[in-house]
Amino acid sequence: MTISALIVAAGRGQRMARDTPKQYLPLRGRAVLAHTIDALLASPLISHVRTVIHADDQQLYETALQGTTDDRILPPVPGGTTRSASVALGLQSLSAQAPDHVLIHDAARPFCPVDLIERVIAPLDQCDGAFAALPVVDAMWKAVDGYATSPVDRTGLWRAQTPQAFRYDAILSAHQQLPTPVADDVEVARLAGLTVQIVGGDERNFKITLPADLDRAERLIDGDF
Repeated sequence: MTISALIVAAGRGQRMARDTPKQYLPLRGRAVLAHTIDALLASPLISHVRTVIHADDQQLYETALQGTTDDRILPPVPGGTTRSASVALGLQSLSAQAPDHVLIHDAARPFCPVDLIERVIAPLDQCDGAFAALPVVDAMWKAVDGYATSPVDRTGLWRAQTPQAFRYDAILSAHQQLPTPVADDVEVARLAGLTVQIVGGDERNFKITLPADLDRAERLIDGDF
């Protein structure tokens, strides 16, 4: 069985408010993306890793991976104008590898534990997909203009993370049928009628989005989470 990992790294990360996209920012001397690739390659289940990058970021990518020689890293491919388009292009680029399963992961989640990778892949024996998520435990409120209006029942609500794992042929077909861009690949899968299981995620597997997240990531590397 072959399992390819697809890292989505074509975004601009505007909320980080930096000139350099967040996936290429330094994190304790190495780019965030390099840490993310390392995290996925730490799993012996992963056969290949391919990164989908912005067309303007080839040099940033090469600099980020300078000195990395793992032969499981495939050359990057350019993405599209939306996340959905980028994932679709990445999936199509894996046709030569013809993996049984594919793991789709955000470039800005550099702390994905090996055991989470294994737990997300395990359900694919019985369903089309699975993804990491955390249950919502805080009170939820709707707001208008910054003022609370009404509570939202949090029963059954989950905060989605990546990785999101799928049977390769199934998710490729789902993307090819997608009529309009959507938020993530679980939505793509469900629109195509695929079965997707939720797997308990990990608080360490957070997404670097804001400047404070980069500080948090540095503390985690230093062992002070």
